[in-house]
Amino acid sequence: MSTKTIGIVGARGHTGAELIRLIASHPSLELKFVSSRELDGQRLAEHSDAYTGELRYSNLDPAAVAEQGADVVVLALPNGKAAPYVEAIDKAAASTVIVDLSADYRFDERWYYGLPELYRDRWRGEKRVSNPGCYATAIQCSIAPIKDLLAAPPVSFGVSGYSGAGTTPSDRNDPDKLRDNLMPYSLTGHMHEKEASRHLGMPVEFMPHVAPHFRGLTVTTNLYLAKAHKREDIVRRFEARFENEKLIHVVDEAPWVSQIANKHHLDVGGFTVSSDGRRVVVVATLDNLLKGAATQAMQNINRALGFDELTAIPL
Repeated sequence: MSTKTIGIVGARGHTGAELIRLIASHPSLELKFVSSRELDGQRLAEHSDAYTGELRYSNLDPAAVAEQGADVVVLALPNGKAAPYVEAIDKAAASTVIVDLSADYRFDERWYYGLPELYRDRWRGEKRVSNPGCYATAIQCSIAPIKDLLAAPPVSFGVSGYSGAGTTPSDRNDPDKLRDNLMPYSLTGHMHEKEASRHLGMPVEFMPHVAPHFRGLTVTTNLYLAKAHKREDIVRRFEARFENEKLIHVVDEAPWVSQIANKHHLDVGGFTVSSDGRRVVVVATLDNLLKGAATQAMQNINRALGFDELTAIPL
């Protein structure tokens, strides 16, 4: 298996650090560059215990990124920042695989929306992959197996650790303001609400919150059914949909965030059906930096390069 090269733009962030760890353990990927304005010139090994080489961070503009000639470029940038890099790579190195971790291309029909467990069969060999949002991944996996049974839009209540707010200082990643607190935000129209609605093909209502823990999120989704179902019917639907998916675990009890931190899979369970059989509540948890970002990116990278999808991903 020939070695492929990969570069990361925006490598200083939490997700970039997790992706570097996965790349370091990949038998067929070589890290070609890591671009970060803040860390320009510093050795990567001083910031990552997973990497031992001499590679240094560099501050590359879009043209310089394209000139690197990497087989894969991962864009780990804030929303709204990807376009200049995509344009430069399209012009100079169209065969390069781009995996964008922002929301910039999640609504673009020309890009593959990379949530393999739900949309694997939609991939047509695209070299432009939009990585799903962390909440949107958990929401869609909570709804998709019973989407055809629903009588009303699902309603999801979400709580995430503050790593989901990134590294740029704000109230939502300030441990002092979050201590003994739960911080609601974007209670209508959140990007992941729009994203889940778009790809499920139905409206989803979502209310996110930030909690004092660092990593991991939980989504509790309320679903009204068009006709009564038994709990075992619902469980059977989820088990059938995900039986061959090693990164989605269907569990009996409602999963806890503390059990998913630093894990690469998603847990979905706690299936609770009302006495009349017309309402079901489903709970999903994942590590927002892993299955919600870096691990999912690695799945997409592996697929785009022709490797086994789970290469370098601990099970």
